[in-house]
Amino acid sequence: MNTDKELIGKIRKLRQIEPSKDWVFLTKTQLLGEEIGRERISINFFPFWKMFWKPALVTVSTFGVLFGLFAFSQNALPGELLYSVKKMAEKGQAVFVSESEMPKYNLEIANKRLEDLNEIAETHQGQKLAQAIEEVEKSKAKAVKDISKIKDPKQAIEANQEIVKIRQNTEKIKSLGVVMGEAGDLENEYQNIAKSIAEEEIEELENGTLTDEQQEVLNQAKESFEAGDYNSALIKIYFLSY
Repeated sequence: MNTDKELIGKIRKLRQIEPSKDWVFLTKTQLLGEEIGRERISINFFPFWKMFWKPALVTVSTFGVLFGLFAFSQNALPGELLYSVKKMAEKGQAVFVSESEMPKYNLEIANKRLEDLNEIAETHQGQKLAQAIEEVEKSKAKAVKDISKIKDPKQAIEANQEIVKIRQNTEKIKSLGVVMGEAGDLENEYQNIAKSIAEEEIEELENGTLTDEQQEVLNQAKESFEAGDYNSALIKIYFLSY
């Protein structure tokens, strides 16, 4: 009798024991084939994917915030909080500019600084004026330094277009009563490099074979060169050579 009771008690304890998940999975695989194994893998992959999904969402969100910040900073003026972000974005863009295009890029930046200064002067934001003038002078100095990198008529013509804008913007700002430097350094440096390029191009064309029409254009280029109008000479040479 005691033996029967002990046996019943042991059976009840056995009923309370739950098989391990690994044992159940292994048994199902052996009985039902590999389909269960593939199903188990597909089910368990989702938690693994979630490990990478959340960081990816954070990265996309962060990129979106930074992109919006850079875009919004484009209207920032010297003395404002986002102005440093604006300059950082410009430096980032400069990384993708080739050395031959750098003179034009720096001239464009100088024009942007003049536009900032013009807005400050027109809206009477006197507290920002000194920093804005300083930024203009820094950008112009950098542009002057890079003009020597201009190597062909096309680059010279494009650079001159930006220099003309700089002179016009400078005159406009000075008409508002702002005391600042002239664009003379830029223009003088450009004249030197334009003269050198035009002289080399004319010499090369004279040693080549030209049609009567081309020879006439070359003669006009030489006349402009002799008159000191080097940019006009380069424009005529450009149409002959490119």
